[in-house]
Amino acid sequence: MKSSSVINKIISWLGLFFFVLAIYMIYRQLSKYTMSELKDAILNIPHKNLFYALIASLLGYIALSTYDYLALKYIKKKLQSWKWVLTGFIGFSVSNNAGHAIVSGGAVRYRFYSRWGFKPGDIVKMITFSGFTYLIACFFLIIVGYVMTPEQAYGGSNTTKLSTLITTILSVVGLGLYFWASLYYKKSFTIKGIKFRMPKFRLAIEQMLIGSIDIVMASLVLYSVLICFIEIDFMTFMGAYIIAQVLGVYSQVPGGLGVFELVFSNVLPGQENQAILFGALIAYRIIYYLLPLLISGIVLFIYEYIKADEKLEEA
Repeated sequence: MKSSSVINKIISWLGLFFFVLAIYMIYRQLSKYTMSELKDAILNIPHKNLFYALIASLLGYIALSTYDYLALKYIKKKLQSWKWVLTGFIGFSVSNNAGHAIVSGGAVRYRFYSRWGFKPGDIVKMITFSGFTYLIACFFLIIVGYVMTPEQAYGGSNTTKLSTLITTILSVVGLGLYFWASLYYKKSFTIKGIKFRMPKFRLAIEQMLIGSIDIVMASLVLYSVLICFIEIDFMTFMGAYIIAQVLGVYSQVPGGLGVFELVFSNVLPGQENQAILFGALIAYRIIYYLLPLLISGIVLFIYEYIKADEKLEEA
């Protein structure tokens, strides 16, 4: 009883915690740049390109929210659309900036889904399933990225090319095993008291497609603000972006900050004016990371305020 009371109190304070965390992450990200850098990065980009980037970011976060919809299908639960969209948007806007997505995004999901009557075991299944959605999308896009990445991106290093080839082969194996298991492995398996099963093949395909759409939309945000300064075809750009994005995520650095910029600037071929690239990357981070985080922080605050008001009325 006492343990349950403590857990309930902790959960009740999670809303405020995540709002404060969102404000802190916004401050930390902005503190990396001077005001003049932020101003120039935005003002030098045509309004049309900014609009395209904003639309791509919106579509990307819709795709991210759909991770939760697929996870609900996996555990065979139904929920009002606005609830899984709200949870997915806030969860991913936090985890994209905080890093350690399973912990940060998982805590947000536990906060919301437990309030709506979901059992802890089901929430764990959803978080695990969403993790695999991103993983197999990465497998697929690493394969695509290897095919699209230009030869000069390896900088003449046979070691780099070999390690990338090995990673691609492992991705082919991983993706192949996942699809094979979704077709032929029908048994359930238990991990720490929670029973899991492989998703059906159709759901596995949906995971790969939705995860890929998410990453492609994110790439279009950067491409929209970069293309007005640098001439580069989208296929070459995508190859560079996928490498930088995947390494940034797996580094577990919040938002891949620094890792993404370093890898992308080295991988993208023929860029002598790094100042232009740096400005485009700042605009990309504002549009794809900071703006959704700010919006989700405001939405979270309003939602928690409404729920607190409802509790007062019930009392």
